[in-house]
Amino acid sequence: MIGRGGMGEVWRARDEELGRRVAVKCLKPLTPQQDQSFSRVLQERFRREARMAASLQHRGVTVVHDFGEYDGVLYLVMELLEGENLHQLMSRQEGPPRALPVAQVEEIADQVATALAYTHEQGILHRDLKPANIMRLADGTVKICDFGIARLGHDVGFTQRLTGSGIAMGTPHYMSPEQIGGIEIDHRSDLYSLGCVLYEIATGAPPFDLDDAWAVLVGHRDTLPAPPSTKRAGLPPYLEQIILDLLAKDPDARPRDARELVHRLRAGRVVTTALAASPDQAGQFALARQQWSSAQEQRQDAPGGGLGEPRPDGAKDLPRWTRGMTDGPKSTTAGLPRTPPSDAAAGLTATWTADTDPYLAASGGPGTPPTPRAGYGRPAPPLPGESAPAVPPGGTFPAGSAPPTAGTGPATPVHPGPADTSVTDPVAVLASRHETGLSLGRSGRWAEAGDVHRAVAGERARVLGPEHPDTLASRYEVAFSLSRTGQAAAALVEYGRVAADRARVLGADHPDTLAALQETAFELGRAGRHGEAQEVYTAVLAARERTAGPDHPDTLRCRHNLAFNLSRLGRLEEACRMAYEVAAARTRVLGALHPDTLVTQHEVAHILGLIGHWAEALETYSFLASARTEALGPDHPDTLAARHEIGVSLGRLGRSTEALELYRSLVTDRTRVEGPDSPETLRARHGLGVNLGRLGRWEDALTEARDVAAARARVLGADHPDTLVSRREIAVALGWLGRWADALPEYRTVAAARSRSLGPGHPDTLAALNDEAHCLQQLGRGPEAAELYRRVAALRRQASDFR
Repeated sequence: MIGRGGMGEVWRARDEELGRRVAVKCLKPLTPQQDQSFSRVLQERFRREARMAASLQHRGVTVVHDFGEYDGVLYLVMELLEGENLHQLMSRQEGPPRALPVAQVEEIADQVATALAYTHEQGILHRDLKPANIMRLADGTVKICDFGIARLGHDVGFTQRLTGSGIAMGTPHYMSPEQIGGIEIDHRSDLYSLGCVLYEIATGAPPFDLDDAWAVLVGHRDTLPAPPSTKRAGLPPYLEQIILDLLAKDPDARPRDARELVHRLRAGRVVTTALAASPDQAGQFALARQQWSSAQEQRQDAPGGGLGEPRPDGAKDLPRWTRGMTDGPKSTTAGLPRTPPSDAAAGLTATWTADTDPYLAASGGPGTPPTPRAGYGRPAPPLPGESAPAVPPGGTFPAGSAPPTAGTGPATPVHPGPADTSVTDPVAVLASRHETGLSLGRSGRWAEAGDVHRAVAGERARVLGPEHPDTLASRYEVAFSLSRTGQAAAALVEYGRVAADRARVLGADHPDTLAALQETAFELGRAGRHGEAQEVYTAVLAARERTAGPDHPDTLRCRHNLAFNLSRLGRLEEACRMAYEVAAARTRVLGALHPDTLVTQHEVAHILGLIGHWAEALETYSFLASARTEALGPDHPDTLAARHEIGVSLGRLGRSTEALELYRSLVTDRTRVEGPDSPETLRARHGLGVNLGRLGRWEDALTEARDVAAARARVLGADHPDTLVSRREIAVALGWLGRWADALPEYRTVAAARSRSLGPGHPDTLAALNDEAHCLQQLGRGPEAAELYRRVAALRRQASDFR
């Protein structure tokens, strides 16, 4: 025997079949006095719960190998853990207090929250989270023990009984107010218990450190805990705030779920580390905001001013269920051709002067107007969050003009149309046709541009040779056009071939080679192959820093895209740190209000949102909207995009009245600038509908969701992710109206479409199946819901094994 508690005993044992050491937990035996039919029900319940516990496969959860019943004793066979639980770990601290080091508290919080996120997504609660049920192994791995055991104990009937000295199950120091009240609990009860655990390991004592069990229960129910910093100085402010949020009496006031908690924990650690390690960079970033604020104060009636400022009207009257609701996944137009209104829209950059560019000035030295290189490819306009190129091919050219080709002399405006037939030299004719293709692209006519570049590439290969830089430049533009017409796979193949040929002909570190490689990484990211994109971006960044220097705009663009890609890999700490660094560098090199600087600040705001810092995200998006209004104009796509993100942030902060007002204005402006059926207009309408729901106006929300879903199906297709998000909003509204029978077909349609287009194991597909199961529960069809939940759990395991 290695342990004994209120629910039974734990034994160290050896599995004779496999020869491994295991732990066997024996629950208290069923007594002969119990009704036999009741005992059979309990045994079946035990088997069902044990199977559920055994289905959990996560490094942060103790593995259940087997289960059964012998002579009335129900038992579980589990992995044998070699380590210490948190109580034992604290007892070894020199005290008082017995608190653990801050870094250890942060790491334990991260690992436990990650494990809870996984188990809650499987529909399984712990119900008895406490330091004794959390083990830290010798290698630093943290594991939660006894998942499902608390529920089993409750069903067997020897738990949750108040006695004169305490409670048999659910140690009072870690019980949530809703557990104490005997009402239905959900995953947020586990989050409260985790808050109690973190409070204790951070301060050395639980939040209500009283001897009398009833006094502890009353404390959980009625008393605000003392801030942890009053018991231990030097705790990071972000960690104290997270603990206090977890200990909120109202479940709705706690973090929405464990996944949000993980993001907040990681964000707090990285922001604290980044600001402490890089005070100069933080100061430069703050200076950019200060410079803009000063400019705003000097200007009257500034367009876009005041966006997102707090307005308390009605905010306190919002129903509690509105907190934490979201717009759903961001709308995306990847793969859809867009027509930029001008070169500024596509490039978002200003001049990088020739006398500071080592490539362009190489032919004539500093201050000498360079002869632009034909093959210096121009990357595609950025997707949301990705930076635009710092320099177009061959340098900077005015809007409406095309870059010249090597040897053709200064650029002159070229408009779409036939090539200049007055030129007889074949090379010059091809250069003119190349410029025509570029102009077609600038006007948004990407399919025609691709046809021109494809024809020119073939002629240049015949006249100049297949590996001539001009031929490769045309092939680069072919890839560019493929990307802009939604042919991402073909673009990726062509970029890869151009990069390989340029490396062989021009050298691995030539700027043209690096441009093609960077676009290869860009397309890999668009295809969701972020791991491969990361490798390419890292190699390109090293070459750019080596050849052009760390502050060259092309280098900074690559670092920006690297940060963007890191965030898509879930490496938010590194992404946040790098985005801050690039924002500071671009502020220093290009200026606080340069469009490229603002693009990076947009990415900073995006990451702040991912990690749950919505107040900071709102501040940054508001700054961006005003700055872009000034720098790019109120109708520029980037200005409108920043305004949309203000609406998202307001909604996340529970300020739906303000969000609704903003979205109405944005829908009007998007409709005027882009048309009523633009994907971005429909995205704004989607946000409007979501906030109608948050304000309890579900009939209006349902009408809006149906209109948007129909428009998206017509414009984007029935199976497009945005269309399916709108279909889900229809189902959500129907559910809130109590029309679950009508909601079920909508949920099933979304699940089937996502399975068809994304695959059965995709996270969005599994989320849709969970929605369907929840709807079945609401309709009283419990067995069907349970079967569907089991199917989702199996699909998650398969996806995890595949990864």
